[in-house]
Amino acid sequence: MDPLTIVINEGAYGSEKPWNALRLALACTSEALRMEVNIFLMGDAVTIAKRGQRPPEGFYNLEKMLGDLIGRGVRISACGTCMNSRGLAQEDMVQGVEKGTMMVLAKWVKESHTLLSF
Repeated sequence: MDPLTIVINEGAYGSEKPWNALRLALACTSEALRMEVNIFLMGDAVTIAKRGQRPPEGFYNLEKMLGDLIGRGVRISACGTCMNSRGLAQEDMVQGVEKGTMMVLAKWVKESHTLLSF
């Protein structure tokens, strides 16, 4: 099966777009569908993968959602240039999120059947 690639551009908790993108990825990787999914974080979206998030009680937790997706085999890459410009290093990121490049994204785009951008 050809993978689905999801590109997220918006920062953590600034809008519901990142949450909805991760919800979709969770649905696609559910027992019922078992799709192969890649997620590429660009621009402010790299903050989604910052370790140590503390959202208010009862609010969705993007860090936890990423951990669940990684546990399901989803490949998650954060733009290295975007991380650097925001002062984020690999050790600041959720375990399993890789520092990526445009070549990683280009390869995923080439291999994917569907590309979605949030």
